[in-house]
Amino acid sequence: MKQNRKGFTLAELLIVVAIIAVLVAVAIPVFSAQLEKSREATDVANIRSAYSEVVTKYLEKPTQSNRPTISVTAQQRQQGCQTSPAPYLTYQGNGQQVQKSLKSIIGAGSLPTKYTVTISIAGDGTATPKITAG
Repeated sequence: MKQNRKGFTLAELLIVVAIIAVLVAVAIPVFSAQLEKSREATDVANIRSAYSEVVTKYLEKPTQSNRPTISVTAQQRQQGCQTSPAPYLTYQGNGQQVQKSLKSIIGAGSLPTKYTVTISIAGDGTATPKITAG
């Protein structure tokens, strides 16, 4: 009598499981790296937003005593910048365009919990926005 054998053998199922395990093992580090890059992009966007808010508040009332300060909590979870090249912040300082890399703001290998955006006013009345970490 002829037996009707339908389905997969145990060896075939083990091979499929092994292939899926290899794919997952490769995908997890890639996903983690992309997640960290998105956190860096979030930090840059939050700092730019805080910079704009500080400058706007100062320009509404440009006095020596009006020095708005905003702190931004970092989203990064890993040390240093994961994006290569590191993301840049572009802003105005002393009437000139300033471009700083996020790496130069957070410092090499450090992970601050906050970024601070402030306005400093020189003796001649020149207002300069500053972005610092820590």
